[in-house]
Amino acid sequence: MTAIQNRYEFVYLFDVKNGNPNGDPDAGNLPRLDPETSKGLVSDVCLKRKVRNYVQMEKEGETKFAIYVQENAILNEKHREAYLDVRKGDKDVRTAKKLSPKSDEEANSLRKFMCDNFFDIRCFGAVLSTGINCGQVRGPVQVAFASSIDPIMPLEISITRMAATSEKEKKQREESADDERQDNRTMGRKHIVPYGLYRAHGFVSAKLAARTGFSNDDLDLLWKSLVNMFDHDRSAARGEMTARRLIVFKHASELGNAPAHTLFELVDVQRKTENGTDEPARDFGNYTVSFAKDKLPQGVEALELI
Repeated sequence: MTAIQNRYEFVYLFDVKNGNPNGDPDAGNLPRLDPETSKGLVSDVCLKRKVRNYVQMEKEGETKFAIYVQENAILNEKHREAYLDVRKGDKDVRTAKKLSPKSDEEANSLRKFMCDNFFDIRCFGAVLSTGINCGQVRGPVQVAFASSIDPIMPLEISITRMAATSEKEKKQREESADDERQDNRTMGRKHIVPYGLYRAHGFVSAKLAARTGFSNDDLDLLWKSLVNMFDHDRSAARGEMTARRLIVFKHASELGNAPAHTLFELVDVQRKTENGTDEPARDFGNYTVSFAKDKLPQGVEALELI
């Protein structure tokens, strides 16, 4: 498939209601936030994970759309697949613990195999030099950290579990049941954001796409993933997350026709104020999204996918 011929940028708005969009393991799984502004953060890794999960569901079993970074995957064994394809007939490849390309030509063949067969490698790139060395791929698609429009107020909610995990715990509960001050439950905690509207920026390089083979079909699949991925990512922590706007800027050339930041500035998100009050936002309807489409630079067109 032919690689894309145009540069793209995009603005992506999504929200969360009574959920945790991206917990921080270094902070007891609290929602990530900027300590200076108290605005919420969602990492690029988190968003890419959801794209990978959606592609894996939609394209399950299809060649050229396998996912490289997935749960419980052994990455070196995926690298070995490339060596088995490039070094046909070499029996040592199946048992070797370490492998490295013997020439620049072989290194290029190994990288090409990985790009051709794994969607997320030709999309996001990857470091493939973990023991069985297939080099490194710089991906054409990059996503910045998402930041909430307003400061968020994470809440810590107490939860209980009625069932016991072991016979020992069950006996402890029975013994404590005689004490009126004790409750026959196990207490826990979960963290939520009552509401947060987040904004992320993304970039698609045609020049880097030419190196990985990232095609227009791949690009369409990326847009489809961003539109639909939250509908297939429900959990107790992320019950209500929704993609709200996806505005794509398409340049007429590979190198682009305008700086990315000038395009992002055309999309403005503001809180509504009713009757002069400043109540906390609890719904997407509490915001207005304006897009100065009439100010698009020459050579750039806008695609409003949501």
